[in-house]
Amino acid sequence: MKFNPADNIQDLQYFGEFGGVNPSISDSSTYTFLKAQTMLDTFEGNTDGCYLYSRHTSPSNLYLGEALAAMEGTETANVSGSGMGAITATILQLCGMADHIVSSRTIYGGTYAFLKNFTPRMGIKTSFVDITKLVEVEKAITENTKILYCETVSNPLLEVADIISLVALAKKYNLQLVVDNTFSPLSISPAQLGADIVIHSLTKFINGTSDTMGGVVCGTAEFVNSQKSVIDGASMLLGASMDSLRSSAILKNMRTLHIRMKQHSENAIYLAEKFESDGVKTVYPGLISHPSYQIFTTMMNKEYGYGGMLTIDAGSLAKANALMELMQEKNVGYLAVSLGFYKTLFSAPGTSTSSEIPEDEQKEMGLSEGLIRFSIGLDNDIERTYTIIKACMKMVGVI
Repeated sequence: MKFNPADNIQDLQYFGEFGGVNPSISDSSTYTFLKAQTMLDTFEGNTDGCYLYSRHTSPSNLYLGEALAAMEGTETANVSGSGMGAITATILQLCGMADHIVSSRTIYGGTYAFLKNFTPRMGIKTSFVDITKLVEVEKAITENTKILYCETVSNPLLEVADIISLVALAKKYNLQLVVDNTFSPLSISPAQLGADIVIHSLTKFINGTSDTMGGVVCGTAEFVNSQKSVIDGASMLLGASMDSLRSSAILKNMRTLHIRMKQHSENAIYLAEKFESDGVKTVYPGLISHPSYQIFTTMMNKEYGYGGMLTIDAGSLAKANALMELMQEKNVGYLAVSLGFYKTLFSAPGTSTSSEIPEDEQKEMGLSEGLIRFSIGLDNDIERTYTIIKACMKMVGVI
């Protein structure tokens, strides 16, 4: 049968402790044992179905992890308190002194800062490359390389990684391909294309209500269990744990993810086509003008569309700021970072989510001062929204 992430989520059934349609929330930080030997065995990783301490895992976190593993089609998953908690624990589980990473040059600013400024303290080096140029990617691989790291759709330039080709490179050099799929849940299923590890910031589309943080690492049972090891597991020892109340809330929101992603995508492609026809420089993976349109189309689960993220270039930072302030005043959405909310969110990445990247490197990768990143909302009448945005663009001189 054809892999369908939403069907996999729907097919999961949980029963609460008292027969509820939602699983009961495990409101405990620690768990009791009837026998002292069982506690010892659990510490050593030799028991199944026993809970030790919520930093290790909890029933609520396991429920959410199981749903996310089903969504990505991996053996299992481990949730964390934030997207960065998932990213940092994964990198530090795979790499140590003198190891090397080849990473996309356009990635979330926090990930960039971690790889550029933090991991060198531990002797881990990273080469940043144009992930769309496979010759450059292969040229950057050394005998010490352990990870190929990319985002399916990059933040904020919306470059699309050719995951199928990157899988071939990873296998050729015995590397782990780690893919951050935050921008394209359901639309792309990296593990089904051969990626070893799939990461999400649950804070964004998957939760969808901008009221909590969360992250997840989806992969093999062997890798995920290694992260949770009390002896040397990066997730366990770094403490990037998720609270049970938060994981139960995210699990509930996952049930509407397929409906939301279809609407995000439908609204985004409508606006992208309109903006482009108005002569505004627009980047969206669903536009034929996007350089990786064909690659995305080949990889995608078509019914969920090309995602809810698009960018425009307002021409200058002053115009970008004026346009965003006016759109907020006209109730289009919010001048705010993050993504995946029911209302449209917009920000200028060069001075916000990508500000960790030095200005010269921003220019080199094509991140202009006037770039505005949109997370398109669930607007019922997107034509009405477009009319308002177009009027705002005219008022500040973008068109």
